[in-house]
Amino acid sequence: MIDEFLKNHGEYYNDKYFKDMTSLKMGGHICHYVVPNTINDVKEIIAYLKTNHIPFKVMGNGSNLVCGSSEFSGVILSLKNLNNYEINNTEIYAEAGVLVMGLCQHLAKEGLSGMEFASGIPGNVGGLVYMNAGAYRRSMSDVVKSVLVLKDNELVWLDNKECNFTYRHSIFGDHPHWVILAAKLQLEHKPSEEIYALMRDRLERRKTSQPLDKPSAGSCFRNPDNGFAWELIDGIGYRGYKIGNVCVSNKHSNFIINDGDGCAEDYLKIAYEIIDKVKNKYGIKLIFEVEKFNC
Repeated sequence: MIDEFLKNHGEYYNDKYFKDMTSLKMGGHICHYVVPNTINDVKEIIAYLKTNHIPFKVMGNGSNLVCGSSEFSGVILSLKNLNNYEINNTEIYAEAGVLVMGLCQHLAKEGLSGMEFASGIPGNVGGLVYMNAGAYRRSMSDVVKSVLVLKDNELVWLDNKECNFTYRHSIFGDHPHWVILAAKLQLEHKPSEEIYALMRDRLERRKTSQPLDKPSAGSCFRNPDNGFAWELIDGIGYRGYKIGNVCVSNKHSNFIINDGDGCAEDYLKIAYEIIDKVKNKYGIKLIFEVEKFNC
């Protein structure tokens, strides 16, 4: 039985819901939810699932994910227990489940600079590498030295160039069944006071400009060349636009927020309307940067 196998390789649950596992607070029941204890557990679980043709998804912190309301009959693997990291001078080894905000605080204390841009992003190392997350003209590609990947049941280290990083994208988005397990980051020494000051400035800017008090999946669309997505969304009159309990934030129109018991279907309807109207008015196709699952 699948549940017995999963129980032998981590923490197993059959009573989880996507709405409790994601920052957007939307989504239906998960039939099988497992938290592997080690990298080897992940490898064995995925090999078993592939052999038995059981659908699965590897999930990080759920901060950039919109999930549908229907039940998912497969397996969700959460990597939150892969949360070890080591500091070796200016090189950091961090497993995929390490929460970035906590890591950034520790790095600042140690006088290690390079990750300040990510100090307010509520994701984990694996998720940020996957989408080459960034802010303030910096991104993960600036600090990633190499990435440990489970690829075709083999553990492989890919160096920075092999990751094919571009704006909010990496090779991992083209290979959804590759699993990011860890990364090596290359930072540099700076005074802790200087690092903390920059992080405080970034946090204040986020508090001022983003709807951090409402459930969201972060910014919805990539900024187009030579412009900002929020300006285009304002231009079609969608700031504050609402369907059901989902609406475009009045504080920052590139955020679609859950303003109650919202659902993914309404979230995506708003997103697709924005894409169509911006394309019709400006001739620009906005690229949706939130990951969709079970929708």
